[in-house]
Amino acid sequence: MRILMMAALLAGGVALAGCEGSKSEAAAPAAPVKPKSLARPAQMYAGQEQILSVSAGEVEVDSGKLILKVAGATPSAGYTDAAFLPRIYAAPPKDGVYEVDVIATRPEGAATQAVTSIEVERAWAGYPKERLKGVKFMTKTNEVVAMLPAAAAPAAGS
Repeated sequence: MRILMMAALLAGGVALAGCEGSKSEAAAPAAPVKPKSLARPAQMYAGQEQILSVSAGEVEVDSGKLILKVAGATPSAGYTDAAFLPRIYAAPPKDGVYEVDVIATRPEGAATQAVTSIEVERAWAGYPKERLKGVKFMTKTNEVVAMLPAAAAPAAGS
């Protein structure tokens, strides 16, 4: 009887020791959660796709027009008709940063598979002037946020 009680106490102690280890593992900081986008991509035409990556982005207001500029890369040479495709929102984003896909038409046929640089500059007609504070440029592998210059951004609380 004593042997059974000793074995039960020993097993209980081992089980509790295992719990302590899991508590310390559970206390490890979790990776930051990327906020979910509230926008959905707009429809692309046949042959269009997001470019591979963007290294720099800029927005500016010139004569009442919003000018978007990016420097990025495509997976191969031969991409044409580079453009920006604003994402669709059910309601304006709370932070005033609108998402825009950076797209281009992929080459037809075989193309050398060497990363190629690309620059895109276009005006965004009909942009949400009263609410826009910045633009998030979206690509296949990354995203870059460019904020409007302070003089062009809408006032806080707008």
